[in-house]
Amino acid sequence: MNLRDKLRGLLVRLYARRVEGHLDHAQVPKHIGVIMDGNRRWAKAAGSSTVHGHRVGAEKIEEFLGWCTETDVEVVTLWLLSTDNFDRPQDELGPLLGIIEDVVRTLAADGRWRVHHVGTSDRLPAQMRIALKEAAESTAHVDGIVVNVAIGYGGRQEIADAVRSMIQDAADKGTSMEELADAVDVDMIGRHLYTKAQPDPDLVIRTSGEQRLSGFMLWQTAHSEYYFCEVFWPAFRKVDFLRALRDYAARHRRYGG
Repeated sequence: MNLRDKLRGLLVRLYARRVEGHLDHAQVPKHIGVIMDGNRRWAKAAGSSTVHGHRVGAEKIEEFLGWCTETDVEVVTLWLLSTDNFDRPQDELGPLLGIIEDVVRTLAADGRWRVHHVGTSDRLPAQMRIALKEAAESTAHVDGIVVNVAIGYGGRQEIADAVRSMIQDAADKGTSMEELADAVDVDMIGRHLYTKAQPDPDLVIRTSGEQRLSGFMLWQTAHSEYYFCEVFWPAFRKVDFLRALRDYAARHRRYGG
């Protein structure tokens, strides 16, 4: 690293401390959703392989959760694998699934976070399903950030699964379809989502400059604030995170009022 890069790094750290020093923890979002985008483009820009990009992106996760712990965030939802990602070439999908499984096991072994899977397990490898089950069981007692690992996740799929669960629950109780139709409301559907009993995201961060949700938590983000960051996920820094929190704190959330 040359002198210019060292000076730039020092200035960034000093700026991050300044932003953090002015951060009002009472205005910190309690639930943050993260669309961790840009691993492949970061790797291409660095002249590296796609798999290496995914691996470096995975290594960023624990660092990011550490920042969340420092700023009193209570729930974090990490979108690790979408339902659309299953259509990627096998030579990319296979290693990606292995990297994600390692992430799940690492988060569980860390001991600071409570790991919860959100998504469908139908298309996940058996070993991944085992890892998710073991992670949830081994961290159920942890009094720390709830980390939702969105794996095999799609917003439309979640709503479809919620409706299916609601109908099945009614059938198990002997409730007729007419009675169910009369009883359906927003709260009932919410109780059948993957994130039931959790607060909705206050803030959604998407890296890499893309400005769309791509189906991320379609139901839960109805009143969320969005922060779109140009930097690719593997290069996401604490100062970028703090800027997102500062931007969120400066907004006045009206909820339609």
